[in-house]
Amino acid sequence: MNVAHFFTLLRIFISPLFPILYFEHDWFGISSFWLPYVLFLLLVISEFSDLFDGFWARRRNQVTDLGKVLDPMADSITHISLFLTFTQGLVQLPLFPVFIFLYREFFIGTLRTLCALRGVALAARFSGKVKAVIQAVSAFLILFFMILYTGGVLPLTILQQLSFFVVSVAALYTVISVWDYVYANRAYIRKALETV
Repeated sequence: MNVAHFFTLLRIFISPLFPILYFEHDWFGISSFWLPYVLFLLLVISEFSDLFDGFWARRRNQVTDLGKVLDPMADSITHISLFLTFTQGLVQLPLFPVFIFLYREFFIGTLRTLCALRGVALAARFSGKVKAVIQAVSAFLILFFMILYTGGVLPLTILQQLSFFVVSVAALYTVISVWDYVYANRAYIRKALETV
């Protein structure tokens, strides 16, 4: 356990707060007006800790195998928790694009595990980082749309349409990132599958 791991774990522990506050904000004394601001602040903390843990690990030479596994896992847990939450309540996202995020993580995770069992380590791709950034930006945009809605600036239907659009863009890039990952590692994947 080091400082970088602490901040990565912090993101994982923050993730359940999104659905809890989204659905039970009245119980916590948070009005519908202030809810998107609170969620926005939580997401800022989560994304800042993501930046900090990577920076700290590289600066202090604390890059570890555990960190390489935990960091993308924390990204996935945070973003998928948030987008699944947005399928309910005001935002009403369709499940389909969210399932694309979920299936991507299952597919890549299974592929990495299978290859690791065969002694083949699949390197992370830059497209995976871009995917995480696009998902984070999408989440921030949805919360911004919620702020505009609760402030009386944006109608509910426009909030939902804009939210669906930004998540669809993120889902499209997620599919592209899967193709990039498989194509770039095709030789290693083939080698691993030949021994199955």
